[in-house]
Amino acid sequence: MAEIRYIDAINQAHHEEMAQDARVLVLGEDVGRKGGVFGATMGLVEKFGEDRVIDTPLAESSIAGVAIGMACNGLLPIAEFQFADFIHPAFNQIVSEAARMRYRSNGVYGCPVVFRAPYGGSHGTALYHSQSIEAFYAHVPGLKVVAPSTPYDAKGMLKAAIRDPDPVLFLEHKRMYRIVRGEVPDGDYTVPIGPAAVRRPGRDLSLFAYGWMLSESLAAAEEMAREGIEVEVVDIRTLAPLDTATILKSVAKTNRALIVYEDNQFLGYGAEIAARIAEEAFFDLDAPVMRLAGPDVPGIPFAKPLEEWFSISRGKIAASIRTLAAY
Repeated sequence: MAEIRYIDAINQAHHEEMAQDARVLVLGEDVGRKGGVFGATMGLVEKFGEDRVIDTPLAESSIAGVAIGMACNGLLPIAEFQFADFIHPAFNQIVSEAARMRYRSNGVYGCPVVFRAPYGGSHGTALYHSQSIEAFYAHVPGLKVVAPSTPYDAKGMLKAAIRDPDPVLFLEHKRMYRIVRGEVPDGDYTVPIGPAAVRRPGRDLSLFAYGWMLSESLAAAEEMAREGIEVEVVDIRTLAPLDTATILKSVAKTNRALIVYEDNQFLGYGAEIAARIAEEAFFDLDAPVMRLAGPDVPGIPFAKPLEEWFSISRGKIAASIRTLAAY
């Protein structure tokens, strides 16, 4: 075991999977000599060469389309989008082509491609570099969507995504890259796509989160414990397919549910979790299902006070916990 940063876990997964399987390759903007805008692909081009680490033009639709073509012809491509905000030109390729490949071929063809995208707000990145895009893509059958919250999961789930026979959108909250650290095994391992994880057991309410919001939620839960409120924190980590069973089991235990996500509240990803709880655990509830999410404005502002107003912090989470616990 070694304690490493989230970004190092991502980088290790690339190196190990490319070393183990010659079909794995990487393409995207500045993934080669620069090593990626965040350093996720550092050292790959020196080790594996330009035939397997491909710097592409600034054309996201082409990045996705070329990756899909590679996947349909026996390769295992990892397509990086520099920021999740820029993935939208590739929406048609991802949603209408990659996600539907197995369905339209009646199971004959898969599309084993990984689309990596850094998402979320971070330190003044403002309107066009802070979007949370998960709700758009989790809506699409045939596309798996994951958002790991720890270095251990980041490495293990990226390995699992690369080995998956169908397309996976792999979301990495960029605030986590160099802040979040954790122990990661030296040997090969994977973390299965699908199951959620209870990160902190509790009795008074259930809190559901993923990505950076998981880190903030755990910090808020520790603060609440000092006030006598024990919060069960569940890491969703796989957004599609959703592990409904773990969610319902937690709600049955605590009888209260708080869902925390950074995206705009209206039709955000947490709305689906709220709907599942309302439909399938109504008689377990002692209070309304509560969501804490970003305000419904077009983006995270650049100005620091306004960025803080938009962002979900451990203080805001703690305040919501107090409200729900007292209901």
